[in-house]
Amino acid sequence: MKAVQLFEKKPVLSFEVFPPKPNVPIESIYETLAALKSLKPDFISVTYGAGGSVPGASTAEICETIQNTHGIPSIAHLPCINETKESVLEKLTVFREKGVDNILALRGDRNPNVEPKTDFHYASDLIAFIREHGDFDIAAACYPEGHPEAPDLDTDIAHLKEKVDAGASHLISQLFYYNPDFYAFREKLAQKNITVPVEAGIMPVTSKKSIERMVSLCGASIPKRLAKLMARYSDDPASLKAAGLEYAIMQILDLLEHGTDGIHIYTMNNPDVARYIMEQIGEDGRA
Repeated sequence: MKAVQLFEKKPVLSFEVFPPKPNVPIESIYETLAALKSLKPDFISVTYGAGGSVPGASTAEICETIQNTHGIPSIAHLPCINETKESVLEKLTVFREKGVDNILALRGDRNPNVEPKTDFHYASDLIAFIREHGDFDIAAACYPEGHPEAPDLDTDIAHLKEKVDAGASHLISQLFYYNPDFYAFREKLAQKNITVPVEAGIMPVTSKKSIERMVSLCGASIPKRLAKLMARYSDDPASLKAAGLEYAIMQILDLLEHGTDGIHIYTMNNPDVARYIMEQIGEDGRA
């Protein structure tokens, strides 16, 4: 099933998982997937080599399991910064063989120790290439506060329009913690005639260290209310996790009230976190 079709019923609720590390059997994620299935997500996306795993080695296999074993649409992440046209064509062939119809096309993070390839400079280049070489539904990433490498938000939105014009049918946002930033971003998209569905990416604060790392990577800001929670419970991990989950639930309910197209939860492979959130948002998230 093409993921864009899911937005015909709003809101879409989805999860992200990542492949196990190279020294961990791929079967280790199957229990996580089974637990997530019970929460009835509209789709599950699978990252490409997150957490130190061999890039792309198991993404397609996990996507196949999500679809064939659990009956849930999947989206395979595909960053292009270290890919050639030939290697992307090979991956597209594997996706077809596994029955994966949906791809999240990304530029990917720069690795200072690896010289990037030159076939794809931007995600828009990859999107156009995929569009030419297969009947895939293509999602793209967006940054409500602007990409950390962009000089300003308007410039970043201009690049985002290039992704949509190249063939991206829907967008998944990077994490953010201040909903007004997302609403302002959404208004700017409308002004630029970017009308494809936009899912709001939510990463619950479950530990101070992990969130500080993610924020440093993606450039998201920490609002005062959340900063106070993190400071208050800096020496109490259990209380910080509980407060972080309540903050995420508050974000999600507010986003749903404002007519957000969808919520994409970065689960960090923790189904208990996803379950707690889904139980708390209840029917509000399925209206």
